[in-house]
Amino acid sequence: MVGTVLVQQGQLAELQITALAAGGDGVGRLDNGCVVFVSDAVPGDQLEVRLVRVKKGHAFGKISRLLEPSPQRVRPSCIVADRCGSCQWQAVDYQSQLVAKHTQVIDALTHLGGFLDPPVAAVLPQIHPLGYRNKSTFPVGRNSLGELVIGYYRKDSHRIVNLNACPVQDDRLNPLLAAAKHQMRTKGWIPYDETTHRGTLRHLSLRIGERTGEMLLTFIVRDRQLPGLEDVAQALQEDFPALVGICINENSLRGNAIFGEKTECIAGRPYLEDKLDDLTFAIEPTTFFQICTAQAEVIARLVVAAAQAQPEDTLIDAYCGIGTLTLPLARAAGRLIGIENHPRSIEQAKRNAQNNHFQNCHFVLGTVEAELEHFPANIITLDPPRRGCEPQVLEAILKNRPRRIIYVSCNPATLARDLKILVAGGYTLAQVQPVDLFAQTHHVESIATLNWQNR
Repeated sequence: MVGTVLVQQGQLAELQITALAAGGDGVGRLDNGCVVFVSDAVPGDQLEVRLVRVKKGHAFGKISRLLEPSPQRVRPSCIVADRCGSCQWQAVDYQSQLVAKHTQVIDALTHLGGFLDPPVAAVLPQIHPLGYRNKSTFPVGRNSLGELVIGYYRKDSHRIVNLNACPVQDDRLNPLLAAAKHQMRTKGWIPYDETTHRGTLRHLSLRIGERTGEMLLTFIVRDRQLPGLEDVAQALQEDFPALVGICINENSLRGNAIFGEKTECIAGRPYLEDKLDDLTFAIEPTTFFQICTAQAEVIARLVVAAAQAQPEDTLIDAYCGIGTLTLPLARAAGRLIGIENHPRSIEQAKRNAQNNHFQNCHFVLGTVEAELEHFPANIITLDPPRRGCEPQVLEAILKNRPRRIIYVSCNPATLARDLKILVAGGYTLAQVQPVDLFAQTHHVESIATLNWQNR
């Protein structure tokens, strides 16, 4: 029952898709008023759908027949796009993806943040909406024949869609993916089984420096039962001269966390180097670096421009990672303080500052909520995880009242929630600039600029 109108699971119904939801599904409405979310649908599609789940007020459906395709529908670049759950919008033309992401940000700020007319600029597009990922992490498992497979999960499941290449990752990583899988199969390495907590191989992680071409490969394992590991490492480095390092990351815990705490380099060096504009960064297997290097440069330039830092300013870069925003900002501000709770990231941030000859950067290991109140600053940049800022972080900001906040967010919902609190505390929202880092998916990055207003 949806509202007062009976809608049944398994029912076939015709509808037109009118929009894309924040989670990636197409949205349509039945004649009886029931809202239906349909996976793999495109705005403008006329569909026959089968309702697979019915909730109070809405339902979820799958395409049974494409009655009339939308003009916005395109042929996916990926041959497994209909099965793989990683790219939700392969069938949506790129301009329509950008429009949907812009709407997503506005809707979050309006409905969750309470902003009547939020100042949201047009989404800055990716120059290359394919082949942009500089990092891919693939789960490893078995197929129905017991063979080792590597790929991405099907939507809403942990069944792996086997891949030899991915059109969204940097093209230079695809031969390495295929070669690594061949080596693992040849050596008889045993995939991890999350149900029984047995087996060895959990994930394969690949990184590449877009500007340098350096590659890094990491086997993520439950244990070290990897016969012939040295031979595999030697063969891969012989075949791929740009493969500067091969690492083992051990994760013996149950659960969905990908990386464990212990990483060991077994060949080459435990990091690759890449550039953001003219700055060089060392990047390890477990440290954060934006997934699209070109757009990471765009974000850094936008943040520097929004900060308007002066030589007399002290600036805090909260959730600083390896310093990809800290170092560009350090060229203008007198003093930079980076705060990060990931020990390896802090070590890399210090090394990156030193290697790029910055002497005005100080890095603090700890949570932002615990450390922020101890460091008054004129300007603060925030780049939190998807869950947004902890309440203590916002409280510390409102207590110290920096004149400007630049908030980089990968989640419009938590961005809207946090901006609402900051504006209620005395800040004005000057602009929100969405940036597309994740073409073919529903994810969108946003940069919000807030200024303190004395009341």
